[in-house]
Amino acid sequence: MLTICGPSLLIAAASLALVCGLAGCASLPPGERDPRDHVERFNRTMYKFDSTLDRAVIRPLARRYVKETPAPVRTGVSNFLTNLSYTRTIVNDLLQARCKDFANDLARLIVNTTLGLGGFLDPATKLQLAKHDRDFGQTLGKWGVHSGSYLVLPLFGPSDMRDAFAILPDRFMTIDGYVPGAAPDASLFSLHAVDTRANALPTDSTVSSAYDPYAFVRSAWLQQREYKIHEGDPHYVPDLPPLAMEPRQ
Repeated sequence: MLTICGPSLLIAAASLALVCGLAGCASLPPGERDPRDHVERFNRTMYKFDSTLDRAVIRPLARRYVKETPAPVRTGVSNFLTNLSYTRTIVNDLLQARCKDFANDLARLIVNTTLGLGGFLDPATKLQLAKHDRDFGQTLGKWGVHSGSYLVLPLFGPSDMRDAFAILPDRFMTIDGYVPGAAPDASLFSLHAVDTRANALPTDSTVSSAYDPYAFVRSAWLQQREYKIHEGDPHYVPDLPPLAMEPRQ
């Protein structure tokens, strides 16, 4: 079980235990509380924890990675990591009864794993095989499971109760979830973290310029998740509040 769960989940659990005791220390800004964020004091503590770790370790590593690694190599690494976990999308295609997408995504995995040299190249896109991104949290949402409260997780960042529960099932659906040994698993987790952060570097200025970065990230994440849950529903009308982008005073 430890091998399947991987050190990433164990580290997150340990980090959560360490900072839970600090949750009462976070201050709340004046104004009305967001009804989707029932544990805002706790979440703001987690957000500060993640932000501090990001500024101290993850963002500097991501910047150095972008600076010293040629763009084609970074693209290949992103392709490889996506392909490695693409079985998660395929399984959730089935769970959501998306038969056409299942066939498309299975073909995409086969093409990129073989012709794409293990996924470093992406010939499937040139063959017009669309790429999807589906997870068990989205599947639960389509099954009618309520999202529960917004939740910020250590290392994992924005989530909700439903998506937090879905982390472990998603882990069982990926190839890298079965990589034997803690060291290879930790290496893959670290590489994925740096790659994801490097791709997100262009958004740093947008987040930092928000009047309340925490509220901005929360609103953006909730809107994005709602869109994914209702993907393809012609009757869906977003009812979430707009993103707050008031300039800092």
